[in-house]
Amino acid sequence: MSDLDQSLERAAQLLRNARYAVGLTGAGISTPSGIPDFRSPDSGLWNQADPMLVASLHSFQRQPELFFNWVRPLARATIEAQPNPAHKALADLEGAGLLKAVITQNIDGLHQKAGSQRVHEVHGHLRLATCMRCRRVVPAQPLLKAFLEQPHIPRCPCGGVLKPNVVLFGEQLPADVVAAAEQDVDDCDVMLVAGSSLEVEPVASLPWRAVAHGAQLIIVNYQRTYLDGRAEVVIHDDVAEILPRIATRAVRMNGG
Repeated sequence: MSDLDQSLERAAQLLRNARYAVGLTGAGISTPSGIPDFRSPDSGLWNQADPMLVASLHSFQRQPELFFNWVRPLARATIEAQPNPAHKALADLEGAGLLKAVITQNIDGLHQKAGSQRVHEVHGHLRLATCMRCRRVVPAQPLLKAFLEQPHIPRCPCGGVLKPNVVLFGEQLPADVVAAAEQDVDDCDVMLVAGSSLEVEPVASLPWRAVAHGAQLIIVNYQRTYLDGRAEVVIHDDVAEILPRIATRAVRMNGG
């Protein structure tokens, strides 16, 4: 049996035997769906723009057009994207009762499209938008489609700028979502990290929080992470290739 096969079998065994397993995902799980990530050395979005200029709350309040001009291609890619095999593998694990929740840094909604039911979107999402003036909350999809057809700043009837419910730099994460995610981390005995470099706080600390109370880690990511040395299984490979193989083995072990 190859080293990879041994790692796949071990990961599947951990998930099959877990009392409470949770997943944590980052941008790397959605790049196979055509959504660019932010920090890859050659193709990351932050290599092309200053995040504090185009994606900070302070900048948005002063010059929202900078954000909307920057986000247009990302919004188009997100709207057109479909779940890839990695998303579907996590949904299959949840459907088989082997994964209790997914904590994600992504705003694309692809976990839900793939069938995952319990998803903590700690960096927000694109389903809703909030008026910066009157705080009215409205569905974002019609706004995004109109915005992509005719570039303009989405506005509320009161005249205020409508901001998608995504977390910008300098903005607080949604407290209720973070609290629910932290509770799942505290309850878990296995955490599967997929497609995250574990560089963005506070999410980057969640696997450490799990390890600190005795949980075992499975990490599937192209690049190394700061917790590779503490993980039970580490696979540096394509999540869209690896997660389905883990899920298939785990579900088979479970009698599925």
